[in-house]
Amino acid sequence: MGSSATPSTAASAPGRRKVALYLALLTLQYGAQPLISKRFVRQEVIVTTLVLSIEVAKVICAVILLVAEGSLKKQFNNWSITRSLTASGLPAAIYALQNSLLQISYKNLDSLTFSILNQTKLLFTAFFTYLILGQKQSPKQIFALTLLIAAAVLLSIGESSSKGSGGGNSDYILLYGIIPVTVASVLSGLASSLCQWASQVKKHTSYMMTIEMSFIGSMCLLASTSQSPDGEAIRKHGFFHEWTLLTVVPVLMNAVGGILVGLVTTYAGGGFVIVSALLVTALLQFIFDGKPPSLYCLIALPLVMTSIFIYQKYPYAIRLFLPSWYCYYFLNPLPYQAIRLFLPSWHCYYFLNPLPYQAIRLFLPSWHCYYFLNPLPCQVCTTELSLTEISVMTIPPRLQ
Repeated sequence: MGSSATPSTAASAPGRRKVALYLALLTLQYGAQPLISKRFVRQEVIVTTLVLSIEVAKVICAVILLVAEGSLKKQFNNWSITRSLTASGLPAAIYALQNSLLQISYKNLDSLTFSILNQTKLLFTAFFTYLILGQKQSPKQIFALTLLIAAAVLLSIGESSSKGSGGGNSDYILLYGIIPVTVASVLSGLASSLCQWASQVKKHTSYMMTIEMSFIGSMCLLASTSQSPDGEAIRKHGFFHEWTLLTVVPVLMNAVGGILVGLVTTYAGGGFVIVSALLVTALLQFIFDGKPPSLYCLIALPLVMTSIFIYQKYPYAIRLFLPSWYCYYFLNPLPYQAIRLFLPSWHCYYFLNPLPYQAIRLFLPSWHCYYFLNPLPCQVCTTELSLTEISVMTIPPRLQ
């Protein structure tokens, strides 16, 4: 057992460096995206052309990564249109609409206000994952979501009142800034929950889901141009109306960011990224626009950061009382030959061949099914185990 620890330890160092690189890149992308979109995309640029370009760029990035992995042929050999539409159809249409709303909001809110309001998607993700997947929230997570709501309300009031007192049109800011980003957050929560369901139940890989959703979303947008004002503008002025070379920068950043999100959430949590990105946004806004955060932003920013920290730190926990031998298996998973001495034959089968939820649930209690469908690294074994701490080494029955 000692010899097996050495290769894994050696392999973990490059893995940690890779995760750190992904985190740093995604933090910069999250933090800089609102500011760059606001500065590099002209007000007259047609929103649908931006979103379509982002979706095409996402497909290209995902295909390049699949080719680099050497799994492109295998993925497309296993692909079917029915499975694709079932898993990716609805999330794709939702994300296409969400991206259009975000592009509208980018132009009408300052970068920091947009970034903070955009984090309300955490609230709606929690709501929809409970409805769709039955994933509960701990009392501390509910408190964190309450802080998030308070920050969003505070910012909405502050943004409208400041624009009104400064001679701006507060109704315009509400209709074309605050409402679009809020609706986009609702749609993001719904789409994220549907994607989580697809990855768990349909066993879809993140790259294939990116390709499918981008393609289906693009088809939905193209279909909408037959009747929409954007479609009329494209036919009248052309697809790249008011585009410049700099417009390509936020398009590519958005596409790469979509890929990075999938990689970061695979290897690490996203709480650090969001908190750091908010600080990056505030810093860049001050450096490039010379605009310090408003009083409302200064109050809302720590509320959002605290909310995200609490939400990530205190997941829903299930209380279990475990004997010492149990903890040993959590921290020192034994080979299959040793485990099978303690487990009935059907249990060993699931360790090596996890079956779909419908089959597993015939034998296992409900909490056990949840861990099968949400495999996360097992790091800690205590008398109070959270859903993020017990999963890969599924809970065995008592010794036979």
